[in-house]
Amino acid sequence: MSDSLFSARTDGADQPLAARMRPRTLDEFVGQDHILGPGRLLRRAVSADRVSSLILSGPPGTGKTTIAEIIAGATRGRFVALNAVLSGIKELRYEIEQASEAKNLYGRRTILFVDEVHRWNKAQQDALLPWVESGTVILVGATTENPYFEVNSALVSRSRVFTLKKLSNADLYAIAAAALQDIKRGYGAYRVDIDPKALDHLVQVADGDARTLLGAIELAVETTPERFPPPKNEHIHITMDVAEDSIQRKALLYDKEGDYHFDSISAFIKSLRGSDPDAALYWMARMIAAGEDPRFLLRRMLIAASEDVGMADPQALVVVAAAGAAYDRVGMPEGQFHLSQAALYLATAPKSNSTMGYFDARATVEKEAEAEVPRHLRDPNRDGKHLGHGEGYMYPHAYRDHWVAQAYLPTRLSGRVFYQPAATGRESEIRREVHRRRELQLSAAVEEEDEILSTAPRTSRRDEWLRRAEGQRSRLHGELRDKVFEWAAPARHARVLVLGRGMELFLFEAARRCPEGLVVGLCEDTARAESLIALKEKHVGDDPAEALHIEPLQTDWQERLLGYSEGAGYELIMMRDGGLHAGDRLGFFTALRGLLSPGGQLVAAERVADAVPKLSALLTARLNLDRTDASLIGRLQAAEASFYSGEHHGAYGWTSTAVHQVLTAAKFCVRGQTTLRQDEKRRIAHTDIQNWIPQNPADAKDKSYGAALLTGAQGLSEDEYRQTSALMHEHLGETEHTWPLQYCLFHVEPA
Repeated sequence: MSDSLFSARTDGADQPLAARMRPRTLDEFVGQDHILGPGRLLRRAVSADRVSSLILSGPPGTGKTTIAEIIAGATRGRFVALNAVLSGIKELRYEIEQASEAKNLYGRRTILFVDEVHRWNKAQQDALLPWVESGTVILVGATTENPYFEVNSALVSRSRVFTLKKLSNADLYAIAAAALQDIKRGYGAYRVDIDPKALDHLVQVADGDARTLLGAIELAVETTPERFPPPKNEHIHITMDVAEDSIQRKALLYDKEGDYHFDSISAFIKSLRGSDPDAALYWMARMIAAGEDPRFLLRRMLIAASEDVGMADPQALVVVAAAGAAYDRVGMPEGQFHLSQAALYLATAPKSNSTMGYFDARATVEKEAEAEVPRHLRDPNRDGKHLGHGEGYMYPHAYRDHWVAQAYLPTRLSGRVFYQPAATGRESEIRREVHRRRELQLSAAVEEEDEILSTAPRTSRRDEWLRRAEGQRSRLHGELRDKVFEWAAPARHARVLVLGRGMELFLFEAARRCPEGLVVGLCEDTARAESLIALKEKHVGDDPAEALHIEPLQTDWQERLLGYSEGAGYELIMMRDGGLHAGDRLGFFTALRGLLSPGGQLVAAERVADAVPKLSALLTARLNLDRTDASLIGRLQAAEASFYSGEHHGAYGWTSTAVHQVLTAAKFCVRGQTTLRQDEKRRIAHTDIQNWIPQNPADAKDKSYGAALLTGAQGLSEDEYRQTSALMHEHLGETEHTWPLQYCLFHVEPA
């Protein structure tokens, strides 16, 4: 009995390759370095023949029985082995009697190896406990299950548990090489050549199981030639086809009907995706009955939890992961409850495939040229800080609701949408907020080209200021949108026209609020219209596409807009900065009045120049005026008056008073008027001053501040102009000032 497990061990050719190649010493053992590596406890115990009771737990083919055999070869005590499948109480009692006799008469200890110890029932395990506790036997148990659940807790508490891991691919390659090179026990005496891809396939399919790998190699080598052993000089060549044929065992165990495996798992996943719990349970039961590994089903359900349920119910991933952990603890057959719960949860959960947005992003990465990381998002912690990396980044936690509108995508991908929230489950709750925040980011990104005091192209310094300013502007834009819709209060069936620069701030919100009506957006140019149309397809989602139309501004825009409303006009017109950019403001507002239906209303948010700081005032505040400077400042104040009146650039004359006057002239009655203002900190750079008032008068651009100073009855001479430019560089360059952004909201209706 004591030799039953290992007595047939020889190096003869009658044994399977896996048995012949079983390591005989710790030095030959491959893998499990975490317990058998140099200096590890188990290695020291085996080498010193001081093994105490232990339980080896791990997947098949990872070396549990091999470690027991190495212990058998290293110990000076008695070593006996039992297999829990073949042995019972009778065999155990016999071994206990022999161990007691050896201890009492000869002082020899007995190491009892029990393979598949979890197969013994509780009574059988209890029968072993007293003898382990008394030291009559030292238990070495092996199990493929979790010993903390499948082995008597009293036995576990008296033993050290060592968990073996699946062998790595590197371990399997080493084992395969040893089998092909060993002359006595392996195939080193034959001319065996295996294609690298064929060996890769064997290693991958073996999946950490050395016994499976060696069995496949044995089958491949001994069935490839017509007879084995082959003639002395015959070459054995293992190709991919031979390798695939040799390691079919695992697949064939389940795939009994050709494509049954793939068809069944496909039906199972599609039943989960289609929210059919009955079909999901049926296909799962059918696969388990056919021998499918439950862990494979759990892996597929983990995928479905993110691919098909995703953000609609983020708990789905947690539930399936917990079911997998529970199954690993409990095993079969009770583990079927956990499989069932996971499948039912997925089948009945709301569905969303918004995680597929990752693959859209991946496709963009692969197809388009690599875009640079925006400067404000770069890491400033290394030498990049000296290069300006991280400058302008706005820390979201410093803002209300821990969010601020700033660009995170590369500039050329601005406005690109990858994540599309579904309208079901939890995702429906976050969908609206995601969309509204995107609209604020777009609104902040569409900065006006006519930034106060400059019509010149932006400099990098000014871009950095704008990024910082966007943090405050996003809050202002949010307040602007809320106030406009509070005044407008559109009905679900309303006909709404949205126009002006930054119109997306109102456009998509109007589409959400008026799903049964008509929403038309009028863009300033064709390119902007095309980009918003593309955005509508991805961004709006639950906003009815048929209710939202986007048109570029054309010569016949009034007729086209009336055509959408079938001549009935619009009950509401919402506008942001429409009048600011209109050439003929009176004509523009008169045309809008003609687009309103009887009883219609216009809500306009216009950026006004009421509080625009005059450069002469900023300069005066920085100077200790002497007589010469005072005279020059007086001349400057007179010269710049025409600029701030809007004579040279219409934006600067567009004050709240001017807006009111134009509305009145266009025969509107103002029902409500209010102002929203946000003060921003701005550092005036020398490049800004150079744009506003170049040192050379000939460089002053048309309609710019500098050009205005040189024209008109009150204009500066060229010498005065140069002196003013020098003063500004000296006293205003690199100084910080409060810069207001002010909107005036008008709620009007035809008079």
